[in-house]
Amino acid sequence: MRYNACVEWSSTGLRSDDQTIFIEKEGLRLGKDFLDYADVAYLRPVNHRVVLTRMDGSNVIISMLGFSFDGFWEELIDCFGKRTMESLFIEEELLMKCEGEYSLPVDGSEKPETGRGMIRLYEDSVCVLPESSHAVRIPLCYTSEILQNGYLITLRMRTGEEYTVGKMGYDTNPFAERCQAQAKKTMAKRKKMLDAVALQAPYTERGLFRTKEEETYWLSAFSEGRCAVELFTGEKAATYLYRFRDRKLFTFRLEEAMEAVGSHREIIFLPEEQLAEKPLYRMAVHRSKAVRFLRSCSAGRIIHNAGHEDKLAEYLK
Repeated sequence: MRYNACVEWSSTGLRSDDQTIFIEKEGLRLGKDFLDYADVAYLRPVNHRVVLTRMDGSNVIISMLGFSFDGFWEELIDCFGKRTMESLFIEEELLMKCEGEYSLPVDGSEKPETGRGMIRLYEDSVCVLPESSHAVRIPLCYTSEILQNGYLITLRMRTGEEYTVGKMGYDTNPFAERCQAQAKKTMAKRKKMLDAVALQAPYTERGLFRTKEEETYWLSAFSEGRCAVELFTGEKAATYLYRFRDRKLFTFRLEEAMEAVGSHREIIFLPEEQLAEKPLYRMAVHRSKAVRFLRSCSAGRIIHNAGHEDKLAEYLK
């Protein structure tokens, strides 16, 4: 829908008192300017103004919407949420959708982000959609505990991280029960699928991408502080190399990152300059701690050619 409002850019001090605004699928069209959702960190309604804080810390302030304010805010949150869901690469069946409270750990902050937003339960994950760039997809297969305490549900991960959702009214108990049931079901299904994956030297560990992707998997080989990962996806082959300090933590993050990207595996190895040109992928990386961790451990790759086996053995030596 088309809106007319005042737009102010704090980074430049520019202000347009009568600007035409379109809320689009991938961002906001502000006159001749375009603000991609990938560059938005927070969205806030403040005294009948909409404040969009960008990743660089500057603000875009939209005001003077008049009677269109409520409709503008609702449409903006809806489009931002849909684009966020797209960046989480969710293709599984939706089982429940509720509005509730959340508490999410945020990198670089001692305090979690808290608020109220949409909480969704899928076949293999719980997704939390706040009015910020900190949306998360929590894979049920990597939870160590799912506990309900009154109106709050805590999802504890193998790494010790905790996500809390709840206060969904009458939906709280059903959400907790179905969440626990889906975690058990997903873990059992993945174990059965993994048991069917054969190991081949020098690889000693195996893993899956999304649970529904039955034909794709990956294998990994370890040496002291080094890991080589082979993707078996039917595409052009390469072996991806990593270095790490803590093998247990690295293994957890490796598994979580592979599960997070699903069929969009290029996110794992795209150079930063190429990633910058793909807004949806930038959103995906920003919303997955595991993917960021794995990318930070990258030590290159080995293309499959005549010297592949020798180069791999040399790297792992």
